[in-house]
Amino acid sequence: MKQQPMTAAAVRCLCAGIVVSVVAMIAVLVEAPARADTAGIFDPQPLNTADGRQVYEQICQGCHMPDAGGAVGAGHYPALAKDPTLVSRQFMALTILKGRRNMPAFSPKHAIGFAGAPATLSNAQIAAVVNYVRTNFGNHYKDRITAAEVAALDEGPR
Repeated sequence: MKQQPMTAAAVRCLCAGIVVSVVAMIAVLVEAPARADTAGIFDPQPLNTADGRQVYEQICQGCHMPDAGGAVGAGHYPALAKDPTLVSRQFMALTILKGRRNMPAFSPKHAIGFAGAPATLSNAQIAAVVNYVRTNFGNHYKDRITAAEVAALDEGPR
């Protein structure tokens, strides 16, 4: 059976329907942006805790995983569990302050926002999460970093 060609009016009606559908899908996405349950990277509210475990759970574990085992997929997120590079508390603090490779910077001085204000951490929060990770996940580094030491590291060259 031979199909009849579509009339110009039918083509316009079909195109209008497609446009309306696409606009409706975009409106849904714009009206309902993704939000974290608690403060974090996609939530504009500041993270109001200086507890290292809470900072890790709300900011870090999204990439480094709840067990700090890291992940590979859309990117490479190194494991922090049993990590010998964490022997240097300054190395870890500098990585959080200024970023490294694909990890974003979390210092207010260096962080970059893409869809609004960047996620930033205070010197006390950075010190707390450094100390937490270095004493958990199979890491046994007992020397601690202070917020003052973190601040001094942030004063160095970019």
